[in-house]
Amino acid sequence: MSLLDPALWSAQVNIDGWTKAHGGDTPVTEPATGAVLERIGAADATDIARAATRAADAQRAWARAPYTRRAEVLRRAGDLFTRHAGEIEDWIVREAGSVRGKAEFETATAAQECYEAAALASRATGQVLPSAQPRLSLACRVPAGVVGVIAPFNVPLVLAIRSVAPALALGNAVVLKPDPRTAVSGGVALMRVFEEAGLEPGVLSLVPGGAEAGAALVADPRVRIISFTGSTAAGRAVGESAARHLKRAHLELGGNSALIVLPDADLERAVSTAAWGSFFHQGQVCMTTGRHLVHESVAAEYTERLAAKAARLPVGDPASGKVALGPVIDAGQRDKIHALVTASVDSGARLAAGGTYEELYYRPTVLDDPAGDSPAYREEVFGPVAPVRPFATLDEAAALAADSEYGLSLGILTRDVMRGLELADRIPTGLVHINDQTVNDEATVPFGGVAASGTGARFGGEANIEAFTETRWVTVRAAQTEYPM
Repeated sequence: MSLLDPALWSAQVNIDGWTKAHGGDTPVTEPATGAVLERIGAADATDIARAATRAADAQRAWARAPYTRRAEVLRRAGDLFTRHAGEIEDWIVREAGSVRGKAEFETATAAQECYEAAALASRATGQVLPSAQPRLSLACRVPAGVVGVIAPFNVPLVLAIRSVAPALALGNAVVLKPDPRTAVSGGVALMRVFEEAGLEPGVLSLVPGGAEAGAALVADPRVRIISFTGSTAAGRAVGESAARHLKRAHLELGGNSALIVLPDADLERAVSTAAWGSFFHQGQVCMTTGRHLVHESVAAEYTERLAAKAARLPVGDPASGKVALGPVIDAGQRDKIHALVTASVDSGARLAAGGTYEELYYRPTVLDDPAGDSPAYREEVFGPVAPVRPFATLDEAAALAADSEYGLSLGILTRDVMRGLELADRIPTGLVHINDQTVNDEATVPFGGVAASGTGARFGGEANIEAFTETRWVTVRAAQTEYPM
């Protein structure tokens, strides 16, 4: 039997084992063809309550388990992601519309996230504090309890495992709600891996569902931390609800990241870098390069080269051949992309390449010299669209790059690295890449944005300890104390 044999999970959720959902089930559709691949359980508020109750019960024993036990489960999970990579990648390609290389990146990253999380289990998480009293005073990190993870469709495996793995390693139970459009690669794959890795029942629950399920997860009193990755609009709603319920919410939201091309940049490499930043996974990545700011002395040549590259890139079904771009996730996303492109052209931007689609296949698009209020320049498109705008001075480049509600990632291309670093200091973002594009992430690094890109919370490496534990103050006296009362 394969790891993802539908006979194990078809039309079900996992709450202390595979079971039918109170909310019924929903189809898993392949965006490239429209074919129904399988069905998955659709959780509602009743299912969320069941999962949270079971997670709270299971978490106590899991937190008391020796750290060696938690590390062992995480290491096994990493090995299983590697062993079953091909099968999981097939689902990522078909379910998320990903090209094969992007799917391979996801499985490799999932394994690495588990190995890094395994090391967290034995990390010393406390300090000895000074005290004016004759006592030992300590600050220590303890598991938060139950962590709710709400993961999106675009990079479904990575954006789920990067919260699930460290939360488990640090002694928490997890209730995972993946996007129902990618609930197999972003949910079932994780659930099956941890089942095979020997994780105790109830410590991880899988409850795919829509907005009702997400709202119930945020509101449930047994869930103490919410880890949400998604749009800024949805993130605001999650943050507001979490605040009302007095719980922490780590919000990893949208972006409209700038790539600044200085006049000394190697244009041939710059165009290759830029195409990857804007067109990787059809632009459906929060870190996608959404604004190309290019020095006026090279802007025309840059735009011409980028448009020529966009026109050559093959677009098609990633399961049937070697293509650079697959389909966008659904018709709603396609229509949003096209509306932004059309409105931008109507407002004065020149369509240098693309701007057309067939079914869910949107051609990589280049817009020349859009106005500052042009929709495809001002907003997060979440599609394969590259607006190119010239600048004259470094002051203008810094002002243009900073003129956004978002603050996720920044790329700067230049032969003068120190000048690039000085320019980056003037632009508020959570991530900066000198001589690289904006789409970068590793399991060992702190990841997160500022402003409308998120609450500044960080995932990765030691940042996970802050994200998924609470600080407890503990004092110890040699003998009981008498008080004058």
